[in-house]
Amino acid sequence: MFIQVICAPCTRQDDAHALIDEWRRDLAPGATGWLGGTYGFTDDDQLMAVVRFASREDARASSDRPEQGAWAARFTALMDGSLEYHDCDDVTMMLDGGSDDAGFVQVIRGRVDDPSRLKAMMTDTETLHEMRPEIIGATLALEADGSFIETVAFASEEAARAGEEAARAGEKVEPPAEVQQELAYALKDATFHDLHHPWFHSA
Repeated sequence: MFIQVICAPCTRQDDAHALIDEWRRDLAPGATGWLGGTYGFTDDDQLMAVVRFASREDARASSDRPEQGAWAARFTALMDGSLEYHDCDDVTMMLDGGSDDAGFVQVIRGRVDDPSRLKAMMTDTETLHEMRPEIIGATLALEADGSFIETVAFASEEAARAGEEAARAGEKVEPPAEVQQELAYALKDATFHDLHHPWFHSA
């Protein structure tokens, strides 16, 4: 799987939402290898789009279409600043990677020196599910320099917050010491971006 993450400041949120929905309706049928996307706005008016393709080559072929270029120009014009792109060939999924029924999504951005440690933790789904059973799926997208973007799906924001509170209060299974160390290592410089009203498209 290949994931492209697009971030940009955007206050014309209704227009951007409508244009992304237009892409799904009109351009997605001709985008070979397109798998789906997760979209939303943060509290500080940042658009975040996490788009999944079967491969980097499929994503490039989609971008090279004339109709995609025309759509991208309209999309860029809606933003309040420049677009930031992150292209990730190294993708790890937890559970099914997420759910289009999620009511709340958290995007975590950070950087690690040894991505294999983070990937190993993500694939230990049994331990992660014991720690945070309210998580219904996640994807971990890694860039070559160790930068990562993790997209975590929850059934609702209430479930996510209750899980956080229970973990802090010690009401959940205590993770093994090595897992706690790995979490501290991975999240020490991470930033968290909440998508309170995410929406989704799938192929």
